[in-house]
Amino acid sequence: MSTPSTPPHEVPTPDELRPPGRWIALTVLVLAVLLVAVDATVLGLATPFLSEDLKPTGTQLLWIGDVYSFVIAGLLVSMGSLGDRIGRKKLLLSGALAFGAVSVLNAYATGPAMMIVARALLGVAGATLMPSTLALIRNLFHDPRERSLAIGIWGAMASAGAAVGPVVGGVLLEHFWWGSVFLINLPVMAVLVVVGIKMIPESKNPSPGPWDLLSVVLSLVGMVGVVYAVKEAAAHGVSWGVAGAAVGGVLALVWFVRRQFRLPSPLLDMRLFHHRGFSGAVLADLLTILGLSGLVFFLSQFLQLVQGRSPLEAGLAELPAAVGAVVAGLLAGRAARRFSVRSVVSGGLAGIGLALAVVTVIHQETGYPLLGAVLLVVGVGAGLSFTVTADVILSSVPKEHAGSASAVSETAYELGAALGIALLGSIVTGVYRGFDTPGGVPAPTTAAAHESLGGAVEASQSLPAPQAHALVSAAQHAFVDGLAAAAGVGAAVLLATAVAAWFLLRGQRLEDGVEHP
Repeated sequence: MSTPSTPPHEVPTPDELRPPGRWIALTVLVLAVLLVAVDATVLGLATPFLSEDLKPTGTQLLWIGDVYSFVIAGLLVSMGSLGDRIGRKKLLLSGALAFGAVSVLNAYATGPAMMIVARALLGVAGATLMPSTLALIRNLFHDPRERSLAIGIWGAMASAGAAVGPVVGGVLLEHFWWGSVFLINLPVMAVLVVVGIKMIPESKNPSPGPWDLLSVVLSLVGMVGVVYAVKEAAAHGVSWGVAGAAVGGVLALVWFVRRQFRLPSPLLDMRLFHHRGFSGAVLADLLTILGLSGLVFFLSQFLQLVQGRSPLEAGLAELPAAVGAVVAGLLAGRAARRFSVRSVVSGGLAGIGLALAVVTVIHQETGYPLLGAVLLVVGVGAGLSFTVTADVILSSVPKEHAGSASAVSETAYELGAALGIALLGSIVTGVYRGFDTPGGVPAPTTAAAHESLGGAVEASQSLPAPQAHALVSAAQHAFVDGLAAAAGVGAAVLLATAVAAWFLLRGQRLEDGVEHP
């Protein structure tokens, strides 16, 4: 499908046409992506140190970990639409300044309540960055081949950031206090703002219409309600509160969708989903992340708590995924043009599915070469599929709606991550909690051990050595069984998604001709 021509009022600036300007601007944009991706994963390693210092309750600790992704998921569509209206460069640079300032608030939080608020504000700032960067790429690169390469670099940095987060966190936590994982944001944001002011051209929808605040509220309430309900149901089971959040979230989203059809200038143009390629790409992203996120989340625990690696070693062990994603992302556009969009996306998804199937047979003594190969295949598959689907999503819509389209892609990613950790996490937890405790272990220790593998390791420290070893060994075996079960479900989801993508993306092509703005 050809991309609609650019409106006559949207005239490109000289920076859009001069090759060095475009690529320097891209360098600045991927800095923002890298930082948001790092920030999403780096906190996991800092949690034990943060808990010791701030002494949050169990519920507060969950909110510290989750509220960032809740807020991002709830605000992505609204912020993408806001960027279309006020200017994507303006939103990006404002968000970067806010991200840096709120990072300081996170680093020096003095209590759990302050930390929860600071993480929520960081999510607000993060929601302004991701859709703005992808939408600006859509407007910077008019040659579809160049744009495919730019999107590949964008996706590669997002993947690299998620994988590098644990490594960066491990290095910082070995030398500094937990707040340092937030302060690393400051120099990156400073470079982004200083260079971005000069090098990034402004772009926006020339006839945007008003920003509908009720739609913003409905989007936020709906996404946060659904994501919260899924996570809580997986962690603590279904309760009246969880059911209320789920029903309220779904009703808000239904109201949001119906309102978009009635508004003359909707926050999100629902007609975008009439395009089969757009809908297929969004669905592929959501289900792929759903199947992947549980693996990444629990494999980190496997490397540390089952195989006994340090946080830094575990982070380094996961680097093949980043390497595979970077290389595949850079080559994905060329591969999609040489073969086809559906063959590259379906092939990438099938590769991830087969890699997850291999995880079903790993055990405590599994050597790193097999684990490294699995992670490499996962990275290559993700790099191919995510890059090409992002290109399809952007090229399916007019330039003036690039922010909204980018936000839909990012929302699918966030929702898929929340659902994946919740659903696959419930499988791991369900299998794990069924293990038999060795005889003679006190009831409080048994209860703590059945909560989580980390709880079992900590609780075992109060036991005599033989008993402690037996308890930890039983817990580790149960965790590996749970991981294998979750990986099997993830493999089935990915392979089914590969088949669905083959049909949904039939006839979809990446453009070859240069757009003339």
